Amino acid sequence: MTSPAVPRALLLENVHPCAASILSAAGFEVDVEKRALDEAELTDALHGVSALGIRSQTQVTPGVLAAAPDLMTVGAFCIGTNQIDVPAASRTGVAVFNAPFSNTRSVVELTLAEIIALARRLTDRDRALHAGVWDKSASGSHEIRGRRLGIVGYGNIGSQLSVLAEALGMSVAFYDTADKLALGNARRCETQDELLEWAEIVSLHVDGRPGNAGLFGERQFAAMNHASMFLNLSRGFVVDHEALRAHIESGHIAGAAVDVFPDEPKANGGAFDSALRHLPNVILTPHIGGSTEEAQQSIGEFVSAKMRDYLRYGSTTLSVNLPTLSLAQQPGTHRLAHLHDNVPGVLAAINGALADHGVNVEGQMLATRGDLGYVVTDVNGQSSPHLEDWLRGMDETIRLRVLS
Repeated sequence: MTSPAVPRALLLENVHPCAASILSAAGFEVDVEKRALDEAELTDALHGVSALGIRSQTQVTPGVLAAAPDLMTVGAFCIGTNQIDVPAASRTGVAVFNAPFSNTRSVVELTLAEIIALARRLTDRDRALHAGVWDKSASGSHEIRGRRLGIVGYGNIGSQLSVLAEALGMSVAFYDTADKLALGNARRCETQDELLEWAEIVSLHVDGRPGNAGLFGERQFAAMNHASMFLNLSRGFVVDHEALRAHIESGHIAGAAVDVFPDEPKANGGAFDSALRHLPNVILTPHIGGSTEEAQQSIGEFVSAKMRDYLRYGSTTLSVNLPTLSLAQQPGTHRLAHLHDNVPGVLAAINGALADHGVNVEGQMLATRGDLGYVVTDVNGQSSPHLEDWLRGMDETIRLRVLS
């Protein structure tokens, strides 16, 4: 489908203003909405929109993608992309980008702050003073130096937490389903049970893949050491909150910090409820692990630049779903970006069609990823509508974009 004359971008969920500035400077008409949209609202809002920016609440479903033929890219202004049906995006030729590194430091700092707050029971002391009660006591208050921290998930966040926790004098072990290099003096556990048996503090930093649903429940809490602490700053659906509440009330778990929940309000001010409310030495935060000004600006700059470069140049560097490709464009050339099924003979067919239409290739690059192939071709002069129709009509074509 032909792109709108003035490309439009829609940014939801209070994405940092720098993203709108970057896209506006690139020639986009940018609409901004502070809240998340449900499926029906999003479907209506995407008419004529080339670029969609979201955070964690807006769900980009196959139905939304099917109803948005002008949509070319979705930017997740966060780490996770489980709110986007990525396979459906690939099938409809929509490039997905995220920010896998930009808020790492912010999440790690909050995790460490919460570990210290739990170990010192700072929230209980704070509430007592606000209630007018002076309770100066060392009872139940501990240093974190020398404590044993177990990290479940040793990706960008888990590994950086490992390094900083060691610098504070903690002993660190981790468990990850993938084979990860241990940093510093951290020790890799072969099983999650091994980690739970060892750790005094357990912190979850897993991704949002469906297989992680229900990762931590009654059996895992029961396997933790008595009077240990638990933190989840990863995904809400990985933890059974009812089981956690029961273990806190019994005293088996001495404290917990939770930043993510299975059901979260779509906008600030929305009603919130949880089985973890009103418990002692439990810190609840509204999904703010990456919510610092520094992180949000970094995310805004990173993701919007990736979306801009894909739409203008066809660059897919660090795309979540499309083959990775970045081709420097020669002056005076015209660019064709062809996403297709990864089967033999497509590149030969494209080049044969170019030759048949008298179009000379000035630069070309092909990349593949699983079932997808992506070829970017720079040609001298303008390609003809007949050539473009032929390329779009190929059985293997998923999407052809003609870039100036």
